[in-house]
Amino acid sequence: MEPARKTAIVAGAFFLLTEVAAIAGLALYDPVLHDTHYILDPGADTRVFLGALFEIVLAAAVIGTGVVLFPVLKKQNEGAALGYVCARLLEAAVIIVGIISVLSLVKLRKAFEGAADSDTASLLTTGKTLVAIHDWTFLIGPNFILGANSLILAWLMYRAKLVPRSIAVLGLAGGALICTSATAVMFGLYEQISVAGSIAAIPVFTWEVALAIWLITKGFKPTTPSTRTTTTTPPPTPQPNDGPSPT
Repeated sequence: MEPARKTAIVAGAFFLLTEVAAIAGLALYDPVLHDTHYILDPGADTRVFLGALFEIVLAAAVIGTGVVLFPVLKKQNEGAALGYVCARLLEAAVIIVGIISVLSLVKLRKAFEGAADSDTASLLTTGKTLVAIHDWTFLIGPNFILGANSLILAWLMYRAKLVPRSIAVLGLAGGALICTSATAVMFGLYEQISVAGSIAAIPVFTWEVALAIWLITKGFKPTTPSTRTTTTTPPPTPQPNDGPSPT
């Protein structure tokens, strides 16, 4: 198997892993993110730990997409390719901050388990603060930074024709839309987990899934200069004359 084909398969697998891990992590975190009294109830600790584990996998897969694609992307524009890798690292770092905030909430609950009723109000306030930190990391990482990442990658894919242009255009549209939606959420126009927020996330989700499936099943388009090996035919070797040419 050619190196470019292996790169495409690994990159596609990483993209699919990011989607699975992100959805699983968010679903498992539900008791923490939507139940303000979780800090008084130990029943969901296992779910929270599993959610954190999925988000750790998510952060690793996010970094993996940038590292694996860099050798291919840098042949198109090294500066943009490096920017994509750095942005992926930043996205993973923000995700890790969110994980730490949620795990800190579990630690706090265990430390003050059985606390007096007079401490309940302060515990709830601290718990809400930690949840708010996670909510902001969820907005900044998988929305703002993800949108920027999608724009960079889709532009490079479109420019180099690494994948069908319809997929690249979907990435450009999805990246722009998710950034716009994140801005609307920041200014309080609607909640991130809402009908409007979910609709805004569909194009970028579809872009990553479509890109992943294409890379796994088809790979990079063979007509792309960065993914093909050009064979140069050497000039013919002059042959010595056996004798004087006839006149």
